[in-house]
Amino acid sequence: MRDPYTILGVSKSASEAEIKAAYRKLAKKLHPDANKHDPKAASRFAELNAAYEIAGDGDKRKAFDRGEIDAEGKPRFQGFEGAHPGGGGAGFGPGANHFESFSFGPDGFQRRGGGAGGGGGGFEDLLRGMFGNAGRGGARTQFEPEEFSMPTGGQDLQANLTISLDEAAKGTKTRVHLPTGKDVEVKIPAGLTSGQTIRLKGQGWPSPRGAAGDALITVTVAPHPLFTPEGNDLRLDLPITLYEAVLGGKVRVPTLDGALELTIPPRTDSGRTFRLKGKGLKSKSASGDLLATVRVMLPERVDDELKELMKKLRDKGPYDPRKGME
Repeated sequence: MRDPYTILGVSKSASEAEIKAAYRKLAKKLHPDANKHDPKAASRFAELNAAYEIAGDGDKRKAFDRGEIDAEGKPRFQGFEGAHPGGGGAGFGPGANHFESFSFGPDGFQRRGGGAGGGGGGFEDLLRGMFGNAGRGGARTQFEPEEFSMPTGGQDLQANLTISLDEAAKGTKTRVHLPTGKDVEVKIPAGLTSGQTIRLKGQGWPSPRGAAGDALITVTVAPHPLFTPEGNDLRLDLPITLYEAVLGGKVRVPTLDGALELTIPPRTDSGRTFRLKGKGLKSKSASGDLLATVRVMLPERVDDELKELMKKLRDKGPYDPRKGME
């Protein structure tokens, strides 16, 4: 990773307020939500956050400036000149066949090694020269605990996905473009309704040192030209002719599984609803119904013969469907 000061665009002598102001300005500019069509936006934003984790924390900043940690916040071990057999370097006596290894853990630096030789100072003396707080017989060299806190996870992100009613009813697999720049596959379960959210583990904003967050996909079901979802039920306006309403008959009704026949009884009023069981949306818990509401439709052109028929009906058998409304 690049130098944190370079990423933030500040000098090493910048004040805490200057660093914070630089971070806020860049975070607004580089945030993936503001760069949805830039596939590299997420990585640049993660790099900025990592830089601020170092430069924006007083203790970590001091450790970085002293060379104790690198730009990722990890302990920096650079080795020592002359630390080889017969090299006569510090901590290893002249001509000594002496090898040592060390590691850093919860108990501080651990030293392991052996072999002949001595004099010239030991491993602890070298650490004292590097870090300034340990020596022969002195305190054990350790970093402050907060400098090496547990990795923090990334942030969840929000994304939207629109699917068709048929896809919602039967389930499907589709791809969605995330603000991170990635395209991921989403499995849509059968019976999903508009407004529900699908969680994709580990597909959210990345973290500089921890696991990525999750992607929360809010699904919208696009309007259908015929059906209107109502929970697990579907509503349908079913046009019928005037003579079908008066005389009755069989009509074809569309469903998501294909058309079927419905018997219209004689003298069916416009607005009457018929329930077709199990022809709505299916889910794990229940299956909805199709609610077909008939609408009596006149022909596009009303000829003289139909007009005369209506006049005879009006004159011979008048009736008032609005009786009692006033």
